[in-house]
Amino acid sequence: MRAIIFFIIFGLSFCYGQKDIAKDYFMAPLDIPLVVSGTFGELRSNHFHSGLDMKTQGEEGLNVYAAASGRVSRIKVSHGGYGKAIYIVHPNGYTSVYAHLSKFSPEIEAFVKERQYAKESYEIELFPKSSSLMVTKGDIIAFSGNTGGSSGPHLHFEIRDSKSRPMNPLSFGLDVQDTKKPIINSLWAYSLDKNAHVDGSQEPFRLKLTQREDGTFKAENINAHGNIGFGVSTIDKQDLANNRNGIYEISTEVNGQENLKLVMNRFSFSETRYVNRLIDYTYFKRNRSRISKLFVEQNNPLTVFKKKMDNGFIRIEDSLSYNYKIYIKDFKNNTTTIDVPIQGKYTDLISKTNISKTPYFVQANENYTFNDGIVDLLIPRGSLYDDTYLNLSVNGETAEIHNDETPLHKNMTLVFDVSRYKEEDRKNLYIGRVNKKNEPSYTRTSKKGDRFSTRTRTFGKYSLFADTQKPSIVPINVSSKQWISKATHLKVKINDSESGIKNYRGTINGKFILMEYDYKTGMLIYDFNDKVNTDPENNFKLVVLDNTGNRATFETTFFRKP
Repeated sequence: MRAIIFFIIFGLSFCYGQKDIAKDYFMAPLDIPLVVSGTFGELRSNHFHSGLDMKTQGEEGLNVYAAASGRVSRIKVSHGGYGKAIYIVHPNGYTSVYAHLSKFSPEIEAFVKERQYAKESYEIELFPKSSSLMVTKGDIIAFSGNTGGSSGPHLHFEIRDSKSRPMNPLSFGLDVQDTKKPIINSLWAYSLDKNAHVDGSQEPFRLKLTQREDGTFKAENINAHGNIGFGVSTIDKQDLANNRNGIYEISTEVNGQENLKLVMNRFSFSETRYVNRLIDYTYFKRNRSRISKLFVEQNNPLTVFKKKMDNGFIRIEDSLSYNYKIYIKDFKNNTTTIDVPIQGKYTDLISKTNISKTPYFVQANENYTFNDGIVDLLIPRGSLYDDTYLNLSVNGETAEIHNDETPLHKNMTLVFDVSRYKEEDRKNLYIGRVNKKNEPSYTRTSKKGDRFSTRTRTFGKYSLFADTQKPSIVPINVSSKQWISKATHLKVKINDSESGIKNYRGTINGKFILMEYDYKTGMLIYDFNDKVNTDPENNFKLVVLDNTGNRATFETTFFRKP
């Protein structure tokens, strides 16, 4: 009967669409004060943050509640990313997402573990049948944790529309205490055509800011000419935490006329990497500070821009005066305002931007190929945002593929010819990216005959490396002939210092055991409550493979009361 009622409500509600959602439709998924360490739309590495990161008071294991009634439509368990995550589709067509969980509720946990054991894999993705896992608003569905790519205990919470586009959860009535205005780190002016300048220079120009008595800011007076634009580095802090979070809205005016408006209320995952087009990427890579450009360049289809008068470009003419205003708001409408006085002044004594030309000119809308001895390179069209001169060189087995201060939107393909290596030596080879300390990091390497390739969205130095070392296996709470009847878990630490862990498999008396892997700590943990084997004498065997096929095996016998 519960299933029938649910589907009747689901069908009727979905017909109404998603135009007007009541502010009380979704409840907070935690029953503690809502304190956030990450806001929706926050600028992150290569993406916008797609939800709210809710603090869990530094603990794991807090109850996580269904924000609204619905059915569990997807469950994913992975080593990285969201870790353990639940997706619930609701009668109104929206989906709520709960990530970095430590455990699922007993019913869901049993559902998942049964399938993990059947697949003999910790990592799994499930799409339960429509009637199998239904939940009511306020049901406990899981417990908070720190799994996946989380850097500390918290709950990542999302609300997505019927097209799987993440939306700002605060739009649905969730409340965060916030009376603080956004904070300005820096303001920059940019020259946007070949004859434009700001104070006689075409280089990005940082403006000095003065705070007035009313809390607004005034930038220093500038002389400019041609098409110019501005960029701002800004953060927001809420009342109950000191985290440097993202802002909600930026709008600009030129002489009282709206020029540009950016609002973080919804985006699609297909556009999220364009965050690298929004920010001054080169400045970020050099200084680890993100400047949001308040103008829209070519190859920037971001839908977070709601108004674009002349794409945010400001045409400055000689002898005319302009007043440029920037309004930066958080979701509670706390606003920081900046006034920028501009005087149009033409000069032909311009300090022009120096463009370093090389033989390797890549047009953004064309495929580009490069070959030099043992290395082939393909950069597909649409990978670069601008036509760019690249620095390319090959020295022995090392390829210098430009530098990481230029963003790549799509994967380039880098191929190494390994025909000079003996067949038995190739199995330990991999393609690695060389960091500034001249240390390699493994990049996924495809091996086909005498051609090894990798696909990557990061420019830099790449080379061939050989990994001949086995992974390490260190038992934490088990040793030969040991009685561990009081232990609730079996713990082992694994590591591979070069190419990294690819997979692992544990058994007790020949039967597969499910071992949860936390790649951040290298810990593998088996829960004895799974009761794979109840014999007093237990032979534990663990096999670990790294990414070049080196195998390590650990085997011991322990005793445990049945």
